[in-house]
Amino acid sequence: MAKIIPRPKLTFWESLYFIEIFKGLMTTGAHARKNLIHGEFETRNYPEEAPKLPRDYRARHRLMKRPDGSPRCVACFMCSTACPARCINIVAEEADRTDIEKRPAKFEIDLLLCVFCGYCVEACPCDAIRMDTTIGVMVHDNRRDFVIGKAKLMDWNPADYPATDVQSQKAPGGSLNAEALAQFNGAGGASGAGHH
Repeated sequence: MAKIIPRPKLTFWESLYFIEIFKGLMTTGAHARKNLIHGEFETRNYPEEAPKLPRDYRARHRLMKRPDGSPRCVACFMCSTACPARCINIVAEEADRTDIEKRPAKFEIDLLLCVFCGYCVEACPCDAIRMDTTIGVMVHDNRRDFVIGKAKLMDWNPADYPATDVQSQKAPGGSLNAEALAQFNGAGGASGAGHH
């Protein structure tokens, strides 16, 4: 059943819209005057000087790595199922470990189709895909380069991520990798529930 939302009753002067338009122009003029007089324009030499994007900005995707460098993805297809743009293509294969059932033989994201909604990140039960690379500008000279595969998705360095990001630091090259790798190799025959 539809919910009826009452509209506010406009006064005579509000219904003419001239006063409201004038108020909007006054607000715009005040901002323009403040910026022109005080010079509060923030400018940068783009693209040589790229903007600093916050870590929680939905940027280009990355696949998280296990301590041995393999992808954390277990090819469960949750991300591709949740994706409204249907831009994620996964082909599964059997994993070579006893504690992990499947892994992606192919994992591709078509960035031209992606709407950067973040549903894939939310749907992933293994924290295998993230959008925290701060790569917000992607430029290529052909459409084929916008389809990024597993190798490109896993081409990231733990040093680019804060020390508080424990999962990133467990990847090869991270500050917690040695300890995580020993634990990961010791649990090779155990239940893989804790390693997804």
